[in-house]
Amino acid sequence: MTHTASQLDSTHFDVTIIGAGINGVGLFRELAMQGVNVLLIDRGDICAGASAAPSRLIHGGIKYLETGEFRLVAQSTLERNLLLRNAPHLVRPLPTIIPIHSWFGGIVPSLLRFMGRKSKMADRGVLVTEIGMQIYDFLGRRARVMPRHKLSLGRKMRRNWPHMAPRVIATGRYYDAAISQPERLGFECVEDALSLNLGCAVKTYTRVEGFTDGRLTLSDLKNQTRQSVTTDLIVNAGGAWIDQVNRDIGLSTRYIGGTKGSHLVLDHPELYQELNGQMVYFGTPDGRICLAYPFMGHVLVGSTDIPVQDPDQAHCSEDEERYMIEMLAHLFPGFSFSAGHVLYRYCGVRPLPASNTDDPGAISRDHIIHTDYTGTTPVLSLVGGKWTTFRGLAEEVADKSLALLHRKRRVSSRERALGGGRDYPSASMRPSWLRSLASRHSVDLERATALFERYGTTAERVAAYCARSPDTALRSLRDYTRNEILYVTTEELVRDAGDLLFRRTPIALSGCLSHAVIVEICGVMAEALDWSTETTEKQIEQNWTRAVKEHGLPENLAKAQAA
Repeated sequence: MTHTASQLDSTHFDVTIIGAGINGVGLFRELAMQGVNVLLIDRGDICAGASAAPSRLIHGGIKYLETGEFRLVAQSTLERNLLLRNAPHLVRPLPTIIPIHSWFGGIVPSLLRFMGRKSKMADRGVLVTEIGMQIYDFLGRRARVMPRHKLSLGRKMRRNWPHMAPRVIATGRYYDAAISQPERLGFECVEDALSLNLGCAVKTYTRVEGFTDGRLTLSDLKNQTRQSVTTDLIVNAGGAWIDQVNRDIGLSTRYIGGTKGSHLVLDHPELYQELNGQMVYFGTPDGRICLAYPFMGHVLVGSTDIPVQDPDQAHCSEDEERYMIEMLAHLFPGFSFSAGHVLYRYCGVRPLPASNTDDPGAISRDHIIHTDYTGTTPVLSLVGGKWTTFRGLAEEVADKSLALLHRKRRVSSRERALGGGRDYPSASMRPSWLRSLASRHSVDLERATALFERYGTTAERVAAYCARSPDTALRSLRDYTRNEILYVTTEELVRDAGDLLFRRTPIALSGCLSHAVIVEICGVMAEALDWSTETTEKQIEQNWTRAVKEHGLPENLAKAQAA
């Protein structure tokens, strides 16, 4: 696959999707499967906004039972089970633990919330938790691939969680799933679409300047070129920027009331060991929900839920960082926690529907599809939704789009594997698959395993590319090679170093990012993308600044490495 073209081959598309977050890329793939010619546009990279900043859970949403959203939970658990089958390279089962502080706590607040009344849910007792897990198991029965729930009491619970607060009298365990690299799955949706339909195209780092006389005017932010296209249907998948996108194309709407969610990645070996591959999903004294689970050798902690007016200004504040650390210390007083444990942080704005509620947690995570017209062109605005249900939402919007285009559905995406999950070897076949990969491309088993863990079965393509010419490990990051960086740069729609560092690979999120890594990788990318010295230096500066300001990397790290 070549990288994004600066000029489009076509000037007309059946559908134009504005926004390449997970809602946009999921729909892009779904429509491409139906033979629809689609243009996908984003002012940044693929899955670069809120889609790159979730809790990285593929979950049914057990907390939605409290507000009576059974349909959403049923759909979410089904889509979770499908993703475990269709994207096994990135989505894996996650045993989830609910700490319980009482036998009968939360009964009255649960009933009030279920009836739509306001009530703070600071305690979920054994009875409420058991009922909730029973319902959750029942709603998740379709395409089930994981065990049912169970309760642990007394000494057994304490043996498993010796550092958990003494006030915890029991734990409930149920199963959900985690996605290690949602940003990569988003790219794989785009890659799948482009391979299925040659009439589709994608333009990243492209802004919509306006819509006049049936023509969209597009401005490429990288090469400063402009062009226009016509389209029969516009889908606004702009996430937290939906109302802004609608203004750009001549509509006045107030559909979005976004809230920001921040997360931390902690380097805390003791907590990592006690979690033992499980997530703790716990209520806090102020009625919020927090979580912590093992992630790439570290611990992922989240999250906050704070209303924001301007998504461009959202960042993980020191107050949020302090709050999450304090809540974790409240649950695990046997461990010490400090800002010094924070390795990485990130923040995104959830595209929730506009609401007057003073409790962001009470806003539904279900989706809404608004239909407007600019002139005679229909515009569908996709509000809400979540990572877990992106395929189901795409299916629904695709059916609505096909109806507007007077076309019929050809195929279903329900059983179609994604990207590196295609032809994925079973656990018993994996050792022989890896040995064969290593043998075919003359790499050792450790290298073959590393590629498989990063790319799934796409490791075959990556390894073949790397074997074309002599390859060497990066000096600053020995687990990656020069040719691997060239593969991602030239084959995966990369236009900025941040695309590779923060989204196509787990370099940043896994805690491996440093100034030296950025310098070396930008040097390799410069050759492939024909960057000038000035452009390369600008890329280094911009991406290091992003790492420091948005993700909390210590600024003096660059000086220390230079010395």
